Amino acid sequence: MINVETPSVARMYDWLLGGIENYAADRAACEDLLKIAPSSKTLARNNRRFLQRVVRVLAQDYGIRQFLDHGSGLPTQDNVHQIAQRVAPDSRVVYIDTDPIVLAHGRTTLEENDQTAVIQADMRHTDAIFADRQVRSLIDFDQPVAALFVSVLHCLPDEDDPAGLVRSVAQRLAPGSFLVVCQLVSDHEEVRAGVTELMRVATHGTWGRVRTTQDVRDYFDGMDLLEPGLVDVVDWRPDPGLTPRRRADDWVEWGGVARL
Repeated sequence: MINVETPSVARMYDWLLGGIENYAADRAACEDLLKIAPSSKTLARNNRRFLQRVVRVLAQDYGIRQFLDHGSGLPTQDNVHQIAQRVAPDSRVVYIDTDPIVLAHGRTTLEENDQTAVIQADMRHTDAIFADRQVRSLIDFDQPVAALFVSVLHCLPDEDDPAGLVRSVAQRLAPGSFLVVCQLVSDHEEVRAGVTELMRVATHGTWGRVRTTQDVRDYFDGMDLLEPGLVDVVDWRPDPGLTPRRRADDWVEWGGVARL
């Protein structure tokens, strides 16, 4: 059942990107968010472009043909499967999200694409995801996979051990796989506290916290990072020749890509 009275992170993100698949509760929560962190729309767009660049680079430069997108959110333009399949039509993508709207819209969007699937699952349930029939029908875990955790780990509280989740997924992937992680961070304690409390209340406790850059470094402990390492995502292999990139100044998406 779709709960339209409680804001959804996926639908809030959709609104910040200019989408229409959201409800009054989502829009009201976003308006409150913008009061604390006015650059949130810029941050959302920067994050989306990072995802698109990462998928293109991994498919084009590293030959990755399998993508597992944790906490994928609602379909927008230039989704993971569209980018990967432009590079290589045989690319296979599985989207994972708990929001029933994501499932409904995803299945409608992908009904004629047999190389792509969306499953409704909690990204914390790694064993169930890796055992899922749809996942295993598309993803060969004996071959390299790109596991994506793009702007989702801040949705997990500390007691769910997001760093442990990342390690658990990484340990299940074949050599030559890639791990893509970014999450919301801020050097401003008042922004971290304000946004964390806003989202905790708005989502009835189903959220984590804005973290620090060191927290993100811990996700990649012992892993081999691709250049340029861990950065504000606007600085991760930016497309040449574009106009100067707008930055969020109160909080940023911080992360990078590791080869396993």
